[in-house]
Amino acid sequence: MFDILRQLLSGMLASLGIFVLTLIFSLPLGLVITFIRRSKLKVLNWVARIYISIMRGTPLMLQLLVVFFGPYYLFGMSLSNSYRFYAVIIGFSLNYAAYFAEIYRSGIEAVPKGQYEAAAVLGYSRTQTFVRIIFPQMVKIVLPPVTNEVITLVKDTSLAFALAYTEMFTLAKQIAAAQTSIMPLFVAGLFYYIFNFVVAYGMEKLENKMKY
Repeated sequence: MFDILRQLLSGMLASLGIFVLTLIFSLPLGLVITFIRRSKLKVLNWVARIYISIMRGTPLMLQLLVVFFGPYYLFGMSLSNSYRFYAVIIGFSLNYAAYFAEIYRSGIEAVPKGQYEAAAVLGYSRTQTFVRIIFPQMVKIVLPPVTNEVITLVKDTSLAFALAYTEMFTLAKQIAAAQTSIMPLFVAGLFYYIFNFVVAYGMEKLENKMKY
């Protein structure tokens, strides 16, 4: 098992890299999409609606393939082999941003309208109202559904195999085939479970801190 762990180490780091970078890009991008989705301009509102509908209505694997092969088939661009990694991050970030956007929107709309009225009476601008009053309450509300998405992301990192990017699950399959043993897949599954357990534990601690 320790020999398998040593061989899987590079794959584990690759999966961890996909996970971290996807969160770094998709969490703030989701907030931007939320603002566009809530815009009073019908054009912007519908653009966000269509984007979210496409991202949530089509498989992530298909989106990864479009991001990877799209530049070549649409514009004839020749891409380097390193673009696989960038395509994975772009595809994951665009997909998860759509889910986070709807989660954020539900959290913002769950804040009572009286909060906005009270802020206006106190002389807060719209920006100050959101940053100081609405956003902290929204974060508290959306933590449970965000936790679910983050846990799903841990498992979805295995879909990077669609672009022949070697993350942990792909590496585990290769080792299992070479050794004609199911043990590498078992070790990979154990890693996913421990990773998700740590994520869930950390998010639960954060939820408890937000119970003020």
